[in-house]
Amino acid sequence: MRPDDYAEMAKGLDRVADVPDEVLADLVTRDGLCFWVFDRSEMPQLTGENTPDRELAARLCAGCPVIDECLELELRQAGETTVGVWGALADTDRRAVYRFWRWRRRSHGSRGDER
Repeated sequence: MRPDDYAEMAKGLDRVADVPDEVLADLVTRDGLCFWVFDRSEMPQLTGENTPDRELAARLCAGCPVIDECLELELRQAGETTVGVWGALADTDRRAVYRFWRWRRRSHGSRGDER
């Protein structure tokens, strides 16, 4: 991906910038495909630490209705220490998006970057 792609992704998250964490978490756990496909007791096994996990997670995320909410929540909660696949992005891509996301939040005064 190009830096412009990451910047555009961060900009797209502005629409959920003021949504409280609790609301985002409820949306993701209620509507996230990953929560419906797997038994919740199996979820910790999808660590994103190996290629099959990342590929499976990316395929699931591709059709998920709460990709932006998931990505926003992960950026708020983990920031640059993010691991695994969240919001249809691997951790390396999320770290790149995070830099643009953090800049946007600080420069626009949104509540999303409380870390």
